[in-house]
Amino acid sequence: MAGRGYRELAEELRCRIDAGEFAGDRKLPSIEQLMDEYGAARQTIRSAIGVLADEGTVVPVRKVGTLIRNRTPVQVPLSRYGQVIAPGNTKGPWETATAAQGLDGNMQFVSVERVHADRQTAALLNLANGDELVHRVRQALIHPDDVVQIQQAWYPLAIAEAAGLDRNDKVIGGVYGALTAAGHRPETASETVGARAPTAAEASQLRIGGRVVVLTLERVTHDAGGQPLEVLRAVAPADRLKLSYDNLPLGGP
Repeated sequence: MAGRGYRELAEELRCRIDAGEFAGDRKLPSIEQLMDEYGAARQTIRSAIGVLADEGTVVPVRKVGTLIRNRTPVQVPLSRYGQVIAPGNTKGPWETATAAQGLDGNMQFVSVERVHADRQTAALLNLANGDELVHRVRQALIHPDDVVQIQQAWYPLAIAEAAGLDRNDKVIGGVYGALTAAGHRPETASETVGARAPTAAEASQLRIGGRVVVLTLERVTHDAGGQPLEVLRAVAPADRLKLSYDNLPLGGP
């Protein structure tokens, strides 16, 4: 095996990972172990791991080792919204969708703050540039710490206060249930999906390499009277998320 280049070594390790050889520990052998096994220099091993990290196959974690990245896709159907509109649920849309697939999903609260609307967000919420909003940040995880989505959401201040979305904690049962309980029942949701390379901060939070494309989602939610209730923007690795737009109406009136 001696004399292999780092790209050949990366291919060999990729094949072994895909075959499930390291499924037990969910991480590669140490650099020293790989050096002994392949008779390769430390830099060759490091470069091979770098290739795998950049493509999103592994995640080097300091003082832990090189972890095998979970690439199991999570299917998230549009119908997840309708299932959680009624108040009193204990699971939000993400938790409902993951539970249906036998996954232990959790929406983790990160932060909440009052901000002034930028021009783009103000226009989507039918507000004036600079109006006060509530900005919430959260992460969609698979237990215990596998971050699959980063979500940011903005709400008109009065609506957020009425629904308790300005509080510094998680919204149990999801935002839609909280909005409904406050008299602002969501009626329509329009989503726009795109794709791009991740920023350095996104790659770090999602534990992906720079070559893993991320999906970007922007959702605008309105009530029955057409009032905008929420602007949500989410980012997720394209190899982890499957957005399913189920049972859409087709044809004319």
